[in-house]
Amino acid sequence: MLYTLSHSPNQCDLPALLRLAAEGDALLLLQDGVLAGLAGSAHLELLLAAPISLYALQDDLEARGLVGHFSHKITVIGYNHFVELTEQHRSQMAW
Repeated sequence: MLYTLSHSPNQCDLPALLRLAAEGDALLLLQDGVLAGLAGSAHLELLLAAPISLYALQDDLEARGLVGHFSHKITVIGYNHFVELTEQHRSQMAW
């Protein structure tokens, strides 16, 4: 399953999303969802404890000026890799 988080982690139930996720799933942070990957944040600790692959969209990090504040433990990708993720994960859920 590919999960996409486009809302701020302060405006959604991130722990509920992570309870649904299983090993082998992936989570892509995009739009305001990239805020969940800020280095040193409590949201980041939740993400890193989950048994899933973590990605963030480069353009959204740049648009918000977060590149230098983002965790290096999350893989930053472009749109081409986003398409590859959708091909790898037939099921998707948007948050």
